Order: sequence, then structure tokens, then C-alpha cells
Amino acid sequence: MTERTNPVGATDDVDAVTRAVLTASRVLVAVSARSLAAVEDRVTLPQFRLLVTLSTHGTAKLVEVAEWLGVNPSTAMRMVDRLIAVGFADRQINPRNRRETMLALTERGRRIVEEVTTHRRAEIATIVERVAPAQRAVLVDALTAFAEAAGEPAVPRSAQDLHPLGWPDPSATTNR
Repeated sequence: MTERTNPVGATDDVDAVTRAVLTASRVLVAVSARSLAAVEDRVTLPQFRLLVTLSTHGTAKLVEVAEWLGVNPSTAMRMVDRLIAVGFADRQINPRNRRETMLALTERGRRIVEEVTTHRRAEIATIVERVAPAQRAVLVDALTAFAEAAGEPAVPRSAQDLHPLGWPDPSATTNR
């Protein structure tokens, strides 16, 4: 990739930011992989993503899970079947429509999501501690702008309104 310049010779910011984000994403993927490897129960990254989706959204139909993951329902079904076989997820008849089955995390599935997330959060905190204090505010601003540009909702400041994974908790109420 060649560096582009504008008419006055400055480096194109989009290219520099893109390279920096790609580098940071490699770090975050490595942190995620190490976090998965650190727990006793092994799951693949795609399986963990499915567990996180169920943890975030709660009980759901297979079609919804497939949509959230951006995969075909048949692919989601194979993943779900593997997670059910090892006790991380469960399939139940929908009480409102007996022709539908609903997918949910088991207690064991919730535990692995929490364990992996705890490892990931600790490792990210260790990395952030190495960033100079003056640069941390810049990092927060930059990552917030990046998340907003991607359409990701802002994380509430109140820890009680957070899902364990750091996302806004859909079950949290705004009137406390």
C-alpha cells in the first residue's frame, strides 16, 4: 500500500488511522484468543461469539441468532448443536408458540462468558496502564469516535447499567 498525500504534502489521515486501527485490532484479537485459551472449558472464537450473543440478547429463536451473527441458520444450528452437546446452551419449546424452539445459555454457558470476559478485561486493563496517562483521554476520545462511526451505542458511565461484557444492559432500567 502506498502512502497518499494531499496537495500540500501531508499524509492522508484516513490511511494512517486505518493502519493504526488494523494494528490495534490484531492486539485485540490476540487478547481475545488468549482469554479463550485461559479458561478450562474450551470453545472456538465463533462459538464464543454465539455465547456472547445469547448472553447479550437473552433467549432467542435460531433465526434471530443467525441474523445477529451474520450466518445462515444451518450454520448457526450446527454451532448451537455443539454448544448444547457440551452443556453451554439449551433448546426449549417456546411457551407462546409450541412450533418454535428457543435457545438460551445454561449456567455453565454464562460462567464461561464471564470467565473469558474477566480475563480479557484484565489483560486490556494491563495494556491501558502502559499508556501514558495524558494519552488515555485521547485514546478514549478516538475509540469513542470510532465506535460511534460504526453505529455502536455508547457505554453508560454507570457500572450498574452495564452488561458484563461492557455493553449497555438491555435489562437495566433508566429510572433508578
